[in-house]
Amino acid sequence: MRKTLAIAALAGSMAVTGLAVAPAAQAATQASTTASTASTASTATIVKWGKFFSGDHKAYTFGKTWKSHGKVFTKWYGVDKFGGKKGWVWFEVYKNGSWHKFNHAWDGKKVGSWSGHGIGKVYTYTCWAGKFDNCGKKYRIY
Repeated sequence: MRKTLAIAALAGSMAVTGLAVAPAAQAATQASTTASTASTASTATIVKWGKFFSGDHKAYTFGKTWKSHGKVFTKWYGVDKFGGKKGWVWFEVYKNGSWHKFNHAWDGKKVGSWSGHGIGKVYTYTCWAGKFDNCGKKYRIY
């Protein structure tokens, strides 16, 4: 009986204390939930792509593309399996209503990145031994 009364008294005191603490705890929970929602909304979906080979399979590229705060980011890796000649990665970007095309070259291995605002689509392909030689298939990466 004493245990039951002690438990009831303890529960009653916790209920009274809990009522005083509840609004503060509830506000803290709402603030953390709001912060959690905001951070979830700002996280980006990362799309991993590749290995995209040149036409003769002597070079390839792979990487990842994501969008954050209205800006598209791309990080790419280039691998040239045979020395002496360069590998080329091409990017075709639909930006602000028009197409833009650019490339990067490497010999051996390379890591590169680029980013920009107003990008709607991105395509890539890989060439080896020249900017326009032994080019592989074109892929959409964003």
